Amino acid sequence: MAEETAIFAGGCFWCMVQPFDQYPGVRSVVSGYTGGHVANPTYAQVSSGTTGHTEAVEITFDPAVLSYQQLVDIYWQVADPTDAMGQFQDRGNNYRPVIFVNSPAQRAVAEASKKALAASGKFSKPIVTKIEDAQPFYPAEGYHQDFYKKNPERYAMEEAGGRAAYQKKYWDRG
Repeated sequence: MAEETAIFAGGCFWCMVQPFDQYPGVRSVVSGYTGGHVANPTYAQVSSGTTGHTEAVEITFDPAVLSYQQLVDIYWQVADPTDAMGQFQDRGNNYRPVIFVNSPAQRAVAEASKKALAASGKFSKPIVTKIEDAQPFYPAEGYHQDFYKKNPERYAMEEAGGRAAYQKKYWDRG
């Protein structure tokens, strides 16, 4: 079977690479921008909040090794689905949680997973993560790629901004 792509937004893209990068079947995880109205935006433009983009990761994976459902399950564990206007210390529309779907099959999986998470009772607040059709994805500048490998100290500081505590509290991760 051919490779597929999945696009997830869950706060700062620096913190969204490592959780997926470690799984067999994942070919690449690219940090970038999607969902906006400017072609090839820069980090400065996206950070200004004027382009409509969201920081996200595009995951290329082999569905024979790791399914889209498994990727969605991982996503719920690394991005707070109850916070519509950012994630942890990262605030603003460019940090909102979104599952960007590339096909009707991905939409069906994402919608069913979101519904199951809401019904699970795991969270006392509503599940507000959006599920939207994928839009053009623009890779971020090179210094943003594989940030957790290039800047482990800074990455650790980002994780300490609330994401690690969330993972421990709700998913016993970390």
